[in-house]
Order: sequence, then C-alpha cells, then structure tokens
Amino acid sequence: MKILKYALIVTFVVSIFSSCDKGFEELNKNPNEPTKVPSGLLLADVVRNTGNNLYSTFIGGDMGECWGQHWAKVQYNDEARYIPRSSIIEAIWKNFYEDVVSDASQMEALAAKEGNDAGQGAAIVMQAYAYLILTDYFGDIPFSEAAKAQEGIFTPKYDSQQDVYHGVIDMLNRASDLLASGRGSLISTSDLLYGGDVAKWEKFANSLQFRALMRISGKEDVKDRLTTLMGKPMFASNDDDAELTYLSAKPNANPIWETVVDGVREEFKVNSVLVDMLQNNSDPRLDVYVAKNAAGEYRGKPAGIFDLPSDDYNYDNVSPIGSAYLQPEKPAVFMSYSELLFFQAEAAKQGWITGSAKDFYEAGVKANLEKNGKGDDYATYIATPFAAYNDANAMEKIATQKWLALFCQGAETWTEWRRTKIPALTPAIDGNINEIPSRIPYPSIEQSVNKDNYNAAVSSLGGDLLTTKFWWLN
Repeated sequence: MKILKYALIVTFVVSIFSSCDKGFEELNKNPNEPTKVPSGLLLADVVRNTGNNLYSTFIGGDMGECWGQHWAKVQYNDEARYIPRSSIIEAIWKNFYEDVVSDASQMEALAAKEGNDAGQGAAIVMQAYAYLILTDYFGDIPFSEAAKAQEGIFTPKYDSQQDVYHGVIDMLNRASDLLASGRGSLISTSDLLYGGDVAKWEKFANSLQFRALMRISGKEDVKDRLTTLMGKPMFASNDDDAELTYLSAKPNANPIWETVVDGVREEFKVNSVLVDMLQNNSDPRLDVYVAKNAAGEYRGKPAGIFDLPSDDYNYDNVSPIGSAYLQPEKPAVFMSYSELLFFQAEAAKQGWITGSAKDFYEAGVKANLEKNGKGDDYATYIATPFAAYNDANAMEKIATQKWLALFCQGAETWTEWRRTKIPALTPAIDGNINEIPSRIPYPSIEQSVNKDNYNAAVSSLGGDLLTTKFWWLN
C-alpha cells in the first residue's frame, strides 16, 4: 500500500509541474523583441559606415584629397607630407572589414534565407565596393577567406590583387543578375542610397563594374567585358548617382562639415594646383570649390611644407574649401554619372566600346557642371581651349576633367591619379618620401595577429612601404 501511495503522489506532482510548464516559453517571450532580423535593416549601417569612412578628413582627406592635391593643409600636415598615422591606417582596415564587409556579408546570408534577391544584390554590391577600396589602398588583401570567423577562419590568407579584382567583378555580375531578377525588395527607409529603388542598385552594380574593369585595363584585355556592360543598365543621369545624403546635425552630418566647420579644424585648405587650374582657365567651378581668403582672393597652397603656419601660408592667406562643400547635408558620393562618362570616353578613345569619345567626354563635363550648379556655363566653358575636346590629346583632357570632377571624393581622386598620373603633380615639398604614395602600409596589428599571412603578402608585393607598387600600378 505504501508503494502505491508513493506512486500516486509522484504521479500527482509530475502532472502538476507538467501543467505549470505548459506555455511557459510563450509567457516569457518578449513580444517586442524580434527573433528574426529582416536583412534590409542592416543596409543603413553598411551604407553609412562606408560614407563616413570615405568622407573622413583623416582618410579621404589626408590620404586622398591631400595626396591627390585638391586639398592642402596649413598646420598639422604630417599626413600631407606622407607621414600617415598608424591608428588611421588600422581604422581603414578595421572599419571596412568589420563595419562594411562583415555586416554586408551577414545581410547577404539573411536575404538568401528570405529568398530576397534584391537584398542579396545590394549586400554584394556593398561588399564589392569595400573590397575595391581596400585593395586600392593596400594591394593584396584578405578576400576569399575574409569575414569567415563563424567558419573558424581567424587568420585569413591574403589574395593577390589580381584575384581580388577578378573576384569582385564576378560578385558584381552576380549582384546585377540578382537585382534584375524582380524578386525581393529593399526597405526604403534603410536604403540610404536609393530609397528602395532596386533598378538603381542594378545600375550602380554595373557602373561600379565598369570602374573596376577600367582600373585594370592597363593589365588585362577588358574590351569584351566592357562591351557586354554597355548593353546593361548603367547610370544615365545625375539622378542615378550613388550618394549618401547627410542630415543637418551630428552624428548624421557630412564628416567633412563635422570636422572642418563644427570641429573648427580650419587647417584643411585648397591646393594651389587646383586653384591655379580653375582660375587660369576660367573654370566656372572656381567659386564652388574654393572660397576667398581673408584678402578676398583665391589662393591655394603647394603640397606639404614642414614649417607651418608661416607668413607665406597660414589660416588667413590660403583659401578654404568652398562653402558648398562644407554643408552638413552635402552627400557622400560613392560613384557618379560624370565619373562613368569619363571612363566611357576613355574606353571609346581606346576602341574598347562603340560610341564617340568626344560625346562621352562632353556629357561628363556637362553632368559635373550641372551637379555643381554651373550647368548654364557649359556652352561657354566647353568652347575654351582648356576644356574643348581634342583627339590628339584626348586622354589628357579626359583625365584632367575627371580629376576636377572628383573634388572632395578623396579615395577616388588619389586612386585615379595613381592610375593616370594626370594632371602632372609635384610631390610634397618637404615630403617624408620623394614621390606621391602608391599605397598605404598594412596595419601593424596584422604583423602580430596574422603574421604568417602578412609576411607572405609583403613578400609577394616586394615590400610594405608607401612606395611599393602593386599589381595594377606595375
């Protein structure tokens, strides 16, 4: 009887606890906490982090606009003299890998699970964009094993720049196909580039691929691939530009405004190469790009002088950056219609695509003047000896106008100048090296956390210096 009694008690207790546990999970769930994050919500941070790094005065400014000689500095000008800070080098590496590549990779994986082709496509475009920035700054970089910590890869190998470019071009082809499929969508409020317009993302993917192919055109035959792209949707007006529009206040304002205006870092000025070119050729963009100095004159400063400020070049007598480019809402341009047109002009001149190099060139000039509020001056400007197309020196004309059109787009300014070497630029007067840098060294932390792969990459490149030439520069 005792045994039966205990058995009944145990049965009763178990049944009580079982019934109490029923629905316990549901009762303890927070209905406001999503168990699944929609892939599209990740896009805003990916785009914002890309724009903030590109437009940082310490990245796109010091190691972009100053090295490409749109800007100059009248104090704190170590970077302009080719002495970059190790902390900024590490920030470029860390920010693009962790805040762009890694997050966009997660977005791609989530979008794939959702069956959202549009989300996958946009995520792949942003990864490709970041890889292009990284390889054009450093050379050989982790690519095939990058952003794979979840797979146990914590010390990724460095891929050759050639392999990175091939991989990125494949990514952009895949992204274009996904974006063209008509499946899926983007959250308009999280899409800070195009407000959910998938067709414009497809144009961006193809236009960015055109840029990548032109970058390596000195090393490979790109004719057939460019011809194929000409049959796909690409930028067709300034309205297609890939750009992040900022807001009027920190922390969502343009980083150049945040540093120069809000942070009162007025040492960022304009370079004499830019001022002289604009002023000597009656370029209508002069008063947009350049503000007058304290004496009411347009006056630039040569690159990289050691002992500053001085009577020769100081805060008062060197022109600031034009006020139009110091607005908090000024967009960060990832790629523009005018840039694409100048690439197409070059490709047409080389016979790689059909069409008139002159027509592409003139359309590029016009598009950039319109972007800067100077469209009404186009007819007069394009008739000047400086701007008028000339088949005999077409490549110089195209590259010069592209350099002018890239004002305040530091990474692309420096990168395109390295490719074309136009216009002719003199290295910093008191530079730490006697040439404009070809790249930036790898972050020092790589020498400890990824030593073997770092050493292999340095050996492949032939050094880890500012002057080391990588694949498409050789």
